Amino acid sequence: MDTQFIINLLVSLIAGGVGSNVLATVLKNKTLTPVLTTVLGAVGGYIGGNVLPSLIAPVGELVGTYGNVGTGVLSAIVGAVLPLIVSFIKKPAVAA
Repeated sequence: MDTQFIINLLVSLIAGGVGSNVLATVLKNKTLTPVLTTVLGAVGGYIGGNVLPSLIAPVGELVGTYGNVGTGVLSAIVGAVLPLIVSFIKKPAVAA
């Protein structure tokens, strides 16, 4: 594997996890556990940092221009949005 790929992967996973936890803290989102929020953020970070740039040309140009910073920012944004979407879909537990 290429060293740059591994660096981008780590940046994507970490930025996605951080972005999701920051948004969960700001919104005081209690429907998802912190572990689930972090895992969904990491998955969203991977999608934002590695999948979207290869699928959408302008996103790929943006990330390519700014390097790891662009990857990190895009990963944090998508990593924050994915747990937010899941929290809207997931029904809160009913207290018995």
